[in-house]
Amino acid sequence: MTSPLALVFYENLLPGSQLVNRLQDLGYRVQAINDCAGLVAQVLQGKPIVLVADLNARKGDVCETIRELKKNAETKHLPVIAFADLKDRQLQTDATEAGATMVSGRDAILEQLPQLLDQALQVE
Repeated sequence: MTSPLALVFYENLLPGSQLVNRLQDLGYRVQAINDCAGLVAQVLQGKPIVLVADLNARKGDVCETIRELKKNAETKHLPVIAFADLKDRQLQTDATEAGATMVSGRDAILEQLPQLLDQALQVE
């Protein structure tokens, strides 16, 4: 049986690489992506069960990418767990308005990841 696929978008090594390792420890196949421009295509191609995305990208607008995913009939169902610096409240608000399923603080994402995944993946 194939493990479910999780995509992780990040530009900064920490906590990005730690998230990849944590998801693998939780039983996910993980594909790391560091190019925001190719994120939608990767989601369409890979058909992941969840996307974990760092909102603090220097190259590209992650909130706009989330918005694009939520507008697409093939990807609108995809749970998106986004994270950012806690002090950047506007970015967190923008991600929620764009359609992120959940937004976490950068400092807490690793610790909270199992619970965030459980909540984000609940079938309504």
